[in-house]
Amino acid sequence: MATAPAPFSLSASTVPARLRAAAVPAGARGRQPRRGRMVVRAKIREIFMPALSSTMTEGKIVSWAASEGDRVNKGDAVVVVESDKADMDVETFHDGIVAAVLVPAGESAPVGAPIALLAESEEEVPLALAKAKELSNGQPQQAAAPAPAEDALATPPPPPTPAAAPAPVSAGTKGIASPQAKNLAKQHRVDLAKVTGTGPYGRITPEDVEAAAGMQPKPKPAAASPAVAAPSAAAVPQAAVLPPVPGATVVPFTTMQAAVSKNMVESLAVPAFRVGYPIVTDKLDELYEKVKPKGVTMTVLLAKAAAMALAQHPVVNASCRDGKSFTYNSNINIAVAVAIDGGLITPVLQDADKLDIYLLSQNWKDLVKKARAKQLQPNEYSSGTFTLSNLGMFGVDRFDAILPPGQGAIMAVGASKPTVVADKDGFFSVKSKMLVNVTADHRIVYGADLAAFLQTFAKIIEDPESLTL
Repeated sequence: MATAPAPFSLSASTVPARLRAAAVPAGARGRQPRRGRMVVRAKIREIFMPALSSTMTEGKIVSWAASEGDRVNKGDAVVVVESDKADMDVETFHDGIVAAVLVPAGESAPVGAPIALLAESEEEVPLALAKAKELSNGQPQQAAAPAPAEDALATPPPPPTPAAAPAPVSAGTKGIASPQAKNLAKQHRVDLAKVTGTGPYGRITPEDVEAAAGMQPKPKPAAASPAVAAPSAAAVPQAAVLPPVPGATVVPFTTMQAAVSKNMVESLAVPAFRVGYPIVTDKLDELYEKVKPKGVTMTVLLAKAAAMALAQHPVVNASCRDGKSFTYNSNINIAVAVAIDGGLITPVLQDADKLDIYLLSQNWKDLVKKARAKQLQPNEYSSGTFTLSNLGMFGVDRFDAILPPGQGAIMAVGASKPTVVADKDGFFSVKSKMLVNVTADHRIVYGADLAAFLQTFAKIIEDPESLTL
């Protein structure tokens, strides 16, 4: 049985400041309370759909651990949410009564949308039910409501429902900042406390940080994706316009399949190129037979070899995110593509160059187990700097892999097969060979860079003793 994932804790002591800031009464968002004024605690709190990963735009309710009318305590898991990568328990950091479930199990909601209402006591339950009716009818909350709502589960992004834009946070007040905004602020040494948030509920956006740093606004990459796919999009009508094939069954994407589809389309905006390289694997196969009884897989050996080669060629481990610069990653984290029921996910072997093959094998075994149970934590699938895709176990001799967004290269590994090889003296022999194809971002990785990396990788594979050190 797979071990349960660490719950998505939203306790006041562990939740980051940007999330705790969401737990402010709805009527008070966007303005700074006067010093010395007593703040009345809200008695009805909205439970929002949380953002469980950086790429998550909506979540699906797998199940509710608490039903309407149940009393929950701080730290209790109240709902299981399916993000674009995994299922996660979500806890509350408030005591109260689950007064109304707005999104039942099996349905989805955008990140930031209310999914339930939490009442502090039984006296507030009727008010919560009235508010639930307003929300279900799409009516805006009245300013004179006796009990303004407060976040019970934090959510960084705002709800996308049509509503009047909240007032920005006053300068000098530290608003809620997105992860990307925080990273930009750290890079450009911008004090977030002095940045005026222009996003919904005063949220500080990356554009706000760029403006504070005196940078020109950058074009959004989402606008470039359709342009890159323009040739195929112009030639083929939208899928919704095409008539269904007689007798066919239309099956909507799962949350994970939708995320994979989105990432693949985004990858079309990257100018990628591909280089193939044949490698003799006789000695690697011998090493594998020795370490296989100890639980070491061929995937781990390949990941370790790739990590060692990346340490010598850091540009292949770099990434380009804005089209104007590239980032050298200090860690070598090998993401490995794994097919699971209903989708594809890339668990990450972190610091693969620093760990021995036995520890990597144990980590890999745990990651695969959690991936198949959809219990990976965000840092276990979103922190890769280089991706490895191995189809050799299926007998595939060669294939090309699509470059994941935010990475510089991905390696596709085919099967090792007996091949007739001629040596320098003209003598023929039979050796096992495999073909690896690497797809790379041509904005940061050039042909000579990739060729040098593959030469180093081949030397490690053909003389693999260094893998056991």
